[in-house]
Amino acid sequence: MNDYNSRILRELGNDEVFHFFTALGNYTGQSACSLDDFLQKIKKIDAQSLEFHLFREDFEKWVSSTLGDGQLAKDVAMLRRQKAAGADLRDRLSSVVLKRLNELRRAPLEPAAKKQVKKKGRL
Repeated sequence: MNDYNSRILRELGNDEVFHFFTALGNYTGQSACSLDDFLQKIKKIDAQSLEFHLFREDFEKWVSSTLGDGQLAKDVAMLRRQKAAGADLRDRLSSVVLKRLNELRRAPLEPAAKKQVKKKGRL
Protein backbone atom coordinates (compact mmCIF):
# COMPACT_ATOMS: atom_id res chain seq x y z
CA MET A 1 0.00 0.00 0.00
CA ASN A 2 1.36 3.42 -0.86
CA ASP A 3 1.76 6.41 1.47
CA TYR A 4 -1.28 8.21 0.01
CA ASN A 5 -3.56 5.26 0.78
CA SER A 6 -1.99 4.70 4.18
CA ARG A 7 -2.68 8.31 5.10
CA ILE A 8 -6.36 7.98 4.21
CA LEU A 9 -6.72 4.64 6.02
CA ARG A 10 -4.82 5.66 9.17
CA GLU A 11 -6.27 5.79 12.66
CA LEU A 12 -6.80 9.41 13.64
CA GLY A 13 -5.85 11.31 16.75
CA ASN A 14 -8.54 12.55 19.12
CA ASP A 15 -8.52 16.00 17.55
CA GLU A 16 -9.29 14.58 14.07
CA VAL A 17 -12.11 12.11 14.75
CA PHE A 18 -15.57 12.66 13.27
CA HIS A 19 -18.24 13.34 15.89
CA PHE A 20 -21.82 12.47 14.97
CA PHE A 21 -24.62 14.89 15.88
CA THR A 22 -28.33 14.83 15.04
CA ALA A 23 -28.58 18.64 15.32
CA LEU A 24 -26.41 21.51 16.52
CA GLY A 25 -25.50 20.78 20.14
CA ASN A 26 -27.08 17.29 20.07
CA TYR A 27 -24.10 14.89 20.14
CA THR A 28 -24.95 11.21 19.65
CA GLY A 29 -22.00 10.01 21.73
CA GLN A 30 -20.56 8.33 18.62
CA SER A 31 -17.39 9.22 16.76
CA ALA A 32 -15.25 7.66 14.03
CA CYS A 33 -11.47 7.42 14.32
CA SER A 34 -10.75 6.02 10.84
CA LEU A 35 -12.43 5.49 7.50
CA ASP A 36 -13.15 1.88 8.44
CA ASP A 37 -14.65 2.99 11.76
CA PHE A 38 -16.67 5.62 9.88
CA LEU A 39 -18.17 2.86 7.72
CA GLN A 40 -19.13 0.82 10.79
CA LYS A 41 -20.74 3.85 12.47
CA ILE A 42 -22.80 4.95 9.45
CA LYS A 43 -24.31 1.47 9.28
CA LYS A 44 -25.77 1.95 12.78
CA ILE A 45 -26.10 5.66 13.49
CA ASP A 46 -29.52 7.33 13.39
CA ALA A 47 -30.37 8.35 9.80
CA GLN A 48 -31.22 11.82 11.15
CA SER A 49 -27.53 12.24 11.99
CA LEU A 50 -26.49 11.13 8.50
CA GLU A 51 -28.86 13.63 6.91
CA PHE A 52 -27.74 16.42 9.25
CA HIS A 53 -24.08 15.95 8.35
CA LEU A 54 -24.61 15.24 4.65
CA PHE A 55 -26.54 18.44 3.97
CA ARG A 56 -24.11 20.57 6.02
CA GLU A 57 -21.29 19.04 3.91
CA ASP A 58 -19.60 17.82 7.10
CA PHE A 59 -18.76 14.40 5.64
CA GLU A 60 -17.20 15.93 2.52
CA LYS A 61 -15.11 18.36 4.55
CA TRP A 62 -13.87 15.70 6.98
CA VAL A 63 -13.04 13.19 4.24
CA SER A 64 -11.29 15.82 2.16
CA SER A 65 -9.43 17.88 4.73
CA THR A 66 -8.81 15.38 7.54
CA LEU A 67 -8.40 12.11 5.64
CA GLY A 68 -7.13 13.74 2.45
CA ASP A 69 -9.37 11.78 0.08
CA GLY A 70 -10.70 14.05 -2.64
CA GLN A 71 -12.25 11.17 -4.58
CA LEU A 72 -14.43 10.01 -1.71
CA ALA A 73 -15.39 13.62 -0.96
CA LYS A 74 -16.66 13.93 -4.56
CA ASP A 75 -18.63 10.70 -4.23
CA VAL A 76 -20.25 11.92 -1.00
CA ALA A 77 -21.04 15.28 -2.61
CA MET A 78 -22.89 13.41 -5.34
CA LEU A 79 -25.17 11.84 -2.70
CA ARG A 80 -25.86 15.28 -1.28
CA ARG A 81 -26.72 16.71 -4.69
CA GLN A 82 -29.06 13.77 -5.28
CA LYS A 83 -30.73 14.54 -1.93
CA ALA A 84 -30.33 10.99 -0.60
CA ALA A 85 -32.13 10.58 2.74
CA GLY A 86 -33.16 8.03 5.36
CA ALA A 87 -32.42 4.35 4.81
CA ASP A 88 -31.51 5.07 1.18
CA LEU A 89 -28.83 7.50 2.34
CA ARG A 90 -27.46 4.95 4.81
CA ASP A 91 -27.29 2.25 2.12
CA ARG A 92 -25.77 4.46 -0.53
CA LEU A 93 -23.27 6.14 1.79
CA SER A 94 -22.20 2.75 3.16
CA SER A 95 -21.79 1.45 -0.38
CA VAL A 96 -19.70 4.44 -1.50
CA VAL A 97 -17.42 4.24 1.54
CA LEU A 98 -17.02 0.45 1.29
CA LYS A 99 -16.17 0.69 -2.41
CA ARG A 100 -13.54 3.34 -1.69
CA LEU A 101 -12.09 1.36 1.24
CA ASN A 102 -11.69 -1.67 -1.02
CA GLU A 103 -10.00 0.43 -3.72
CA LEU A 104 -7.56 1.90 -1.23
CA ARG A 105 -6.73 -1.45 0.38
CA ARG A 106 -5.94 -3.22 -2.87
CA ALA A 107 -4.15 -0.38 -4.67
CA PRO A 108 -0.86 -1.52 -6.18
CA LEU A 109 2.43 -0.10 -5.04
CA GLU A 110 3.48 3.17 -6.62
CA PRO A 111 6.10 2.73 -9.40
CA ALA A 112 8.92 4.10 -7.20
CA ALA A 113 8.04 1.64 -4.44
CA LYS A 114 8.02 -1.26 -6.93
CA LYS A 115 11.54 -0.37 -8.11
CA GLN A 116 12.77 -0.24 -4.53
CA VAL A 117 11.27 -3.65 -3.74
CA LYS A 118 12.69 -5.11 -6.97
CA LYS A 119 16.19 -3.83 -6.09
CA LYS A 120 15.98 -5.67 -2.80
CA GLY A 121 15.15 -8.87 -4.69
CA ARG A 122 11.59 -9.17 -3.47
CA LEU A 123 9.82 -9.04 -6.89
